Amino acid sequence: MENIDRRWVYLAVAVAVVMPFLFPTPLPIGVTPEAQSLYDAVEALPNGCNVMVVYDYYPSTIAECEPIAIAALHHLFRKDCKVITLSNIPYGGPSMAERVTRMMAEQYGKEYGVDFVNLGYKYGYVAVLSGMGQSIEGIFPTDNSGTPLSELPLMDSVKNYDDISFIFEVADNATADYWVSIVNAQYGVPIGCGGTAVMAPKFYAYVSSGQFVGLLGGMRGAAEYELLINEKGDAVTGMQAQSLVHLLIIALVVLGNIGYFLGRGRRGKGLR
Repeated sequence: MENIDRRWVYLAVAVAVVMPFLFPTPLPIGVTPEAQSLYDAVEALPNGCNVMVVYDYYPSTIAECEPIAIAALHHLFRKDCKVITLSNIPYGGPSMAERVTRMMAEQYGKEYGVDFVNLGYKYGYVAVLSGMGQSIEGIFPTDNSGTPLSELPLMDSVKNYDDISFIFEVADNATADYWVSIVNAQYGVPIGCGGTAVMAPKFYAYVSSGQFVGLLGGMRGAAEYELLINEKGDAVTGMQAQSLVHLLIIALVVLGNIGYFLGRGRRGKGLR
């Protein structure tokens, strides 16, 4: 192994990533209790209720977080929920919310201002999350495009958290902590979270404490939710590539260790 040109390893990884997208091969994916409880919580919401979907992730984690947001919107729009989106991320958050939500709304024939609204971004998430408990319009006088909320029919019935039945937080950072400590703890709004795989271990504590109703961890979590809503998408396909790369890495580690010990034996004989 030590004599193999590392470019062959890079090529093997590239092939392992690309092949599942060209020739999809379904792999078994189990559903964790945390994903199931999040699905059950959304499924139990009254049809047509108001739900916040929060895009608290940076463009660098789109591969993990966007499939979560898409799967959530599939589920919510099927239930005819009214969706209000926002972001606490200045770099790309509002535009990702706009693009993804409009793409999904078009699939379900939803009308902007009536079925969904994008509030956009406002600096200072602690003040923003606290302020919306008193008045959403006081924090966001206009939507992401500059339209006054008073001109959007959906917002006539949404004044503060009392009018929000559920919050679906998609996050790759600590803003999720503030949704727990401010919105869930002080206003009692149930929250479900989808986060990157590296953030998931921390968020499991919030599930155990009941402050998150459920959790989707990274691409695996998104794939689980796609299976639960029977809408296989990028996450299920991505899990095939991820699993194949993991198997390749394990094989390379094993071969590397075998080569090392065989080479050490030969070197030992040469010294005698």
